[in-house]
Amino acid sequence: MRTVEESMHPRARMWAPVGQAVALLLGPYAEVVLHDPDTDRILAIWNPMTSRGPGDPSLLGELDELDPSARDVFGPYEKLLADGRRLSSVSAVLREPDGKAAAVLCVNLDRTPLEQAAAVLSAFGAPTVRRPEPLFEQDWNEGVQHIVGAYVRECGRPVERLTRADRLAVLARLDEAKIFAVRRATPVVAGALRVSRSTLYGLLAELRAPSARDHTA
Repeated sequence: MRTVEESMHPRARMWAPVGQAVALLLGPYAEVVLHDPDTDRILAIWNPMTSRGPGDPSLLGELDELDPSARDVFGPYEKLLADGRRLSSVSAVLREPDGKAAAVLCVNLDRTPLEQAAAVLSAFGAPTVRRPEPLFEQDWNEGVQHIVGAYVRECGRPVERLTRADRLAVLARLDEAKIFAVRRATPVVAGALRVSRSTLYGLLAELRAPSARDHTA
């Protein structure tokens, strides 16, 4: 009596370790299908997401019509199941030494767990109401972090890459919020902007010069 592996098509036995490895790595969220381009039939399937199995039609279409510049790997592209699940799919043409297509390996990854995780993280990470300002109006340290952080998000550059004009703009906001009226605010602001105190004093002098105020107004 032959084992299941012995009853497999020779090409299925050849590529079975690859299909099994991918299926084990991605667990129940990936379907791995090995197709026979000669007969347009499924040679083997791991973690099937539908009722199809070995011997069923592949319905691959003509390999000769594929883009030859793709180097036999196509995707990721999107597919949909009847139950609404979205899949990210990749197909690879496996060739014989003479260049003839021996099989086509398709990996279909169920994106549902990733989409659910993204929705949960988004719900946790996004505030739903404005912060209660009376709780923070006395916390000038929080104010420094908030003003600098808001500017960084607006300009899309990390604080280390802020230009001189950027830093002047941030200092103008901090000055308007009367942060510098607080004792010991200077080292906190310098730390938030990642500059030395001497650099900060120079920027403040430039900001408070009449020409600078006219420019920022």
